[in-house]
Amino acid sequence: MARGINAGRKLVQDRKKFRWSDRYYKRRALHLKEKSDPLEGSAQAKGIVLEKVGIEAKQPNSAIRKCVRIQLIKNGRQVTAFAVGDGAINFIDEHDEVLIEGIGGRMGRSYGDIPGVRFKVIKVNDVPLGEMVRGRREKPIR
Repeated sequence: MARGINAGRKLVQDRKKFRWSDRYYKRRALHLKEKSDPLEGSAQAKGIVLEKVGIEAKQPNSAIRKCVRIQLIKNGRQVTAFAVGDGAINFIDEHDEVLIEGIGGRMGRSYGDIPGVRFKVIKVNDVPLGEMVRGRREKPIR
C-alpha cells in the first residue's frame, strides 16, 4: 500500500475500488433495491384486486390470513397484500382499486407469520380500510 508523501491520489483510488466489496455500498450504488422492489422505491402504490386468497400462517401459529392478489397500475406487477383488521376482507371485492404500502418488518421482507407477503392494504376505492372496519365509513358503490 502506498504510504509516501505523494500517495494521496493512489489512496483515494484504492478506497473507491475497495468500497465495491462492501455489499451495502454495492446495492446502494447500483440501485438494486429500487429495481427489485415492486413499488420501485416509492412508499405506496395503487393496484387492482385480482382475487382474494387465504394464506396459512407459519409454525407455530395456525390461522388463515386473509390476503388479496393485486396488479399494480404503474408497472403491471402482481403482489400479495394483507387485509388488516377483523373482517376487513369483506370490504374488498375483485376489481376494486386499492392503495398498498409496506407492512413493516425486516428491510422490506415479509412480516410476522405471513409467508411471502410484504404489503398491506390501507385504502379501498379511496376510503381508508381501517375506518370501514371500525364502522365509521361506508364503502362507496362505484
